[in-house]
Amino acid sequence: MSQKISTVAFIGLGVMGYPMAGHLARAGLDVRVYNRTPAKAEAWAGEHGGSHHATPCEAASGADLILVCVGNDDDVREVTTGENGALSGMAEGSLLVDHTTASADLAEELDAACRERGIGFVDAPVSGGQQGAENGALTIMCGGDDADFACIEPLLGHYGRAVTLMGPAGSGQLTKMVNQICIAGLVQGLAEGLHFAEQAGLDRQRVVDVISKGAAGSWQMENRHGTMIADEYEHGFAVDWMRKDLGICLEQARRLQARLPVTALVDQFYADVQVMGGGRWDTSSLLRRLRAVKPD
Repeated sequence: MSQKISTVAFIGLGVMGYPMAGHLARAGLDVRVYNRTPAKAEAWAGEHGGSHHATPCEAASGADLILVCVGNDDDVREVTTGENGALSGMAEGSLLVDHTTASADLAEELDAACRERGIGFVDAPVSGGQQGAENGALTIMCGGDDADFACIEPLLGHYGRAVTLMGPAGSGQLTKMVNQICIAGLVQGLAEGLHFAEQAGLDRQRVVDVISKGAAGSWQMENRHGTMIADEYEHGFAVDWMRKDLGICLEQARRLQARLPVTALVDQFYADVQVMGGGRWDTSSLLRRLRAVKPD
């Protein structure tokens, strides 16, 4: 793709997509949006301008760049290659970017489908959560062709503070799997640390104030310790979505013969949280699970 990008379509206006599309509109791009729930698309257009459309195909028609941010592999297929999907409305020379956290297999599948139509493709999952999306401070891990990446990098910079090409199609998704594997262990470690401090009668806030300045510090500690101490989890990245992501990681690990014992264990801990009714709680709710477990 060589022409200047002026018109973009954004498909999927959830807690991430809604603010991401807003950054593009504020940057002066003509933004066309589609959402499975039409009222959300209408609200977005009312707030940011641009236009809302009845199908992904309609939203993609006439757009130079189509960005997708939905739930899982099947959702991506539905809005891209399905009936009235975006690809049926995209012109040769346009470009598709998938921000959904999905499988590497799907990225390779979409890359092949796009190539058949003369369309560029980049898988570009993000990290940073709703807060990062709203603040334009996401980390974006990309897989695709060098030329396609060079074309979209400046636009992704409107909501990404770090936009990096990791390799060919699928590499962005594989990198996001590494991200989720690392987060799983970090959140469980933080939950155990705060639980231990509570049981020991320590001032947990003071503990965090001290240890966050050293080697134990992390994004999770900085951004989640307060709500964990307050036992508040009605926010952030849902346990249901984390289990979806970890399922992708564990399946890919089986293929690669990579051993992920801690990831598999934390995945089961999140299953416990779901049984507790916490499917929509933030991933830091692992601490509530520890509080609920009866000692032997």
